[in-house]
Amino acid sequence: MSDLRQIRSRALMLSKRACVFYLERVRVILKDDRIVYLTENLQPIEHYFNIPEKNTAFLLLGKGSSLTDAAARRLAESNVMVGFCGSGGSPLFSSLDLTFLAPQSEYRPTEYMQTWMKAWLDDDARLLMAKVLLSERIAIVQSIWKKNTILIQHGIALDPIASQRFQTDIENANNQTELLAAEGRWAKSLYRQLAQGFGFEFNREEGKSSHDSMADTANNYLDHGNYIAYGYAAVTLNGMGISFALPILHGKTRRGGLVFDIADLVKDAFVMPQAFASAKFAHNQKEFRMQLIETCQDQDVLDYMFGFISELCNKIK
Repeated sequence: MSDLRQIRSRALMLSKRACVFYLERVRVILKDDRIVYLTENLQPIEHYFNIPEKNTAFLLLGKGSSLTDAAARRLAESNVMVGFCGSGGSPLFSSLDLTFLAPQSEYRPTEYMQTWMKAWLDDDARLLMAKVLLSERIAIVQSIWKKNTILIQHGIALDPIASQRFQTDIENANNQTELLAAEGRWAKSLYRQLAQGFGFEFNREEGKSSHDSMADTANNYLDHGNYIAYGYAAVTLNGMGISFALPILHGKTRRGGLVFDIADLVKDAFVMPQAFASAKFAHNQKEFRMQLIETCQDQDVLDYMFGFISELCNKIK
């Protein structure tokens, strides 16, 4: 075992990692040089379940969970983001950062942060970045929704008029406030199309932890799925060494705002459709979560986010 410890396997590149975990009522520890978790089954024999940290992007720990310092060190060495959250994956909270506990076992690259910081301090450049981000949201939704078989079966497609109006609003906006107003209208149009296609009334209500109706379930799953999207965004930004505190759309003083900006790329394209579909088909939280994560893996979401931010930095140099 000592030889194995000296020759540890190398961690995969962050952009290529496949595993995302949500665990609750578990104890995450380091045992026999492996990250494992124990469940509270009150049995005389303890059962350990392995977490492949070298291939894990981020770990969400729900209610009743704990993490030992040894496990935290190993997860940091493997560049695994850790977030403590409420039941069902939301709300998300931690002691060190609003969004995630970022690994600090090694220094991050500097080139992207320096480019981002230079542009962020320039109002015109920051506005341009916000416009590129929102235009990309239109492009990815157009690409992903038309390939989603469930949406196709329910006759759900993007409203071309709403898409064109949003693009025009983006191009004509003079500040972030106007962009946020246009984004709000865009989001409402997406909710409306999904609700009509799946056949139930819907109003967005964040933090409504209820399953009394399909609309309540959809709201609940939107919250849960958004935090998974935040995880992917946090992994990407941390991997590229860009501070969460330099948002381009979600307010200059909002903690973790850049995580929310980048996560929106995934929320429109993947989280929204899956939340409505899971509400319609009466999926439980685990089924919703597994389907969303599987879809994000199939679509190489992490790879996509790394590529998009890299291209954006090249545009603003």
